[in-house]
Amino acid sequence: MLEALIFVVFPFCMLFAAISDMLSMTIANRVSVLLVVVFALVAPMTGMDWATYGWHFAAGGLVLAVTFGLFALGGMGGGDAKLLAATAVWMGLNVNLVEYLVISTFIGGLLTLAILLYRNSPLSAFTGHNPFLRHFANPATGVPYGIALGLGGLITYPDSPLMVWALARLAA
Repeated sequence: MLEALIFVVFPFCMLFAAISDMLSMTIANRVSVLLVVVFALVAPMTGMDWATYGWHFAAGGLVLAVTFGLFALGGMGGGDAKLLAATAVWMGLNVNLVEYLVISTFIGGLLTLAILLYRNSPLSAFTGHNPFLRHFANPATGVPYGIALGLGGLITYPDSPLMVWALARLAA
């Protein structure tokens, strides 16, 4: 049962956030809340010691403080900030978090460049009314960074502490 929650909840939330951001330029609060609540309930049942458990929440708090500052300065959306913090809780204050941040930043940079190229191409005039591409084509909207955060989370998740625990349980 725990393994199923670990295998399903995080990837589902990452996919949902990416698709939601692409279609509506919003990431619902319930995605971040679900991530934090499921981690809070599942992690102790995996045998995670309380100090490590606390460090996972410290990672989330640290990331939330930084991303809230970026949000206040207009450099990031609120949904992106909350999703980053909730994902940091799952990764912990370790190299997994650094990998997640670096990979998400790299994907976000590529996504931003691709969107800028698309917006400046004649193709955007023809395809800009498509529900999947309308925010990409509109220069007045920002970049749906939830796509990068979702993909970065999916790429780095297999090395996260809970996923390593779940995979070890299945292998035993």
